[in-house]
Amino acid sequence: MEHPLRVGKYTVEAFIGGGMSRVYRARDAVLGRTVALKILTDLGASDGVAKERFLQEARIASNISHENVIAVYDFGEDNGRPFMVMEYLEGESLREAMRAGRAGDFRRKLEIALQLARAIEFIHSKKIVHRDIKPENVHVDRAGRATLMDFGIAKSEDVALTRIGTTLGTPFYMAPEQVTGQPATAQTDVYAFGVVLYELLTGVRPVHGDRIEQVFQQILYQPAPVEPLEEANVPPLVVDMITRCMAKAPAQRPQGLAAVCGQIETLLSHHSPDNAMDFVPAPETQSNSRGRAEAPAADSSNELPESDDLPEWMAKLPAPLQTHSGLIALGAAGVAAIGAVIAIVLRVAHII
Repeated sequence: MEHPLRVGKYTVEAFIGGGMSRVYRARDAVLGRTVALKILTDLGASDGVAKERFLQEARIASNISHENVIAVYDFGEDNGRPFMVMEYLEGESLREAMRAGRAGDFRRKLEIALQLARAIEFIHSKKIVHRDIKPENVHVDRAGRATLMDFGIAKSEDVALTRIGTTLGTPFYMAPEQVTGQPATAQTDVYAFGVVLYELLTGVRPVHGDRIEQVFQQILYQPAPVEPLEEANVPPLVVDMITRCMAKAPAQRPQGLAAVCGQIETLLSHHSPDNAMDFVPAPETQSNSRGRAEAPAADSSNELPESDDLPEWMAKLPAPLQTHSGLIALGAAGVAAIGAVIAIVLRVAHII
């Protein structure tokens, strides 16, 4: 595909990059503004699903108006090739900023995370699931504005374009339900947000591996290691926030990112990075039908006495295990371990 000189009323000025679709800096000849022009290649245009997904992205993004979501001004077709016209952003991707050490200090990183969380929460309010939250799809500029981009595999509530036998998303940021082929929901984006925040604050991904099986194994069965977070002096509140966002079961994650936004806002407004380690998280709130925040009722059936009243052996357990459900889980794990040992012994005896 040759680089076009003009598409409709847009004059092409420079090639920016791209793969299946190419992005150019262009000039709107009528309004006189600089825009980003995204054009599907001939190969992409010949693929019915790719073409429909491109147009779906344009339709979805053009209906979103938020300061932290890229604006789409126009879309259509030129000589059989679909195109869309977007806000032209100065700056770089969050991935580039992280690699070059330009993501800023702890506070600056939290500000980026807050803007990203607000953008995700907003698209969820429009019944849109992004499904590909990752540093490459977050843009940051010199003014500190973070912008969520690339709705190429986003899914609105009434649209399904996934090919049979394929899983959309970038492996390192995929939620367990994506790995197992279940439908993506808003909770899928919450998980990916947790992964991005983890990497933003530590410089490393919570999952890694040279083979896709290794990556999927960690996503499905291994909790995110907290040691890199602790080594980076991440406050306990934020560590807790990240681990909850990355819970294996969608129901165990924050139900949307509104409460996460509130926690980050509180941390930024009342605590500097120097004393943020002392911040104690407030109970997560949920909005009622009138939009007011309400704290969830305490589950007294799962409460145990205060730690001072616990037996010495129980007081040494991690806090999550100092509950009825925690002790049940611990007991179940013990039973499973004993069963495994017995099975091994019986197998050895049979061989002998």
